[in-house]
Amino acid sequence: MKKKIILTFLFFLLFFGFSSLAVKAVDPTMNGLNQTAGEVNAFSGSVGQTYDTGWLAGKAGTIIGTILAFIGVLFLILMIYAGLMWMTAGGNEQTVDKSKSLIINAVIGLIIVLAAYAITAFVGNTFIQ
Repeated sequence: MKKKIILTFLFFLLFFGFSSLAVKAVDPTMNGLNQTAGEVNAFSGSVGQTYDTGWLAGKAGTIIGTILAFIGVLFLILMIYAGLMWMTAGGNEQTVDKSKSLIINAVIGLIIVLAAYAITAFVGNTFIQ
């Protein structure tokens, strides 16, 4: 019964967490360049036809934002689960150690993911400009 309640809670948390995602990558430099190029008709192949140059960057930003949001939700779920496990341990040292280990591993995983994102953003911004 306890597992059903926890799984139902996690399902609703994931469902409502992903249903409210609205992440969009915005690079003001590229927007300014696209606007300037649009003013001089640099993207028009024929009359009335223009090209959307920010589509790929926008999609990549949306995908990365969605993945990071999922990782954030996963981190929150792991922390809540480990906290509940620790609180309901009832003095059992093995359960307390397991929950401490889970908390430490979740924090380390979050740090690794954020560091990878920071490195990727830095390298991407360095080579794009």
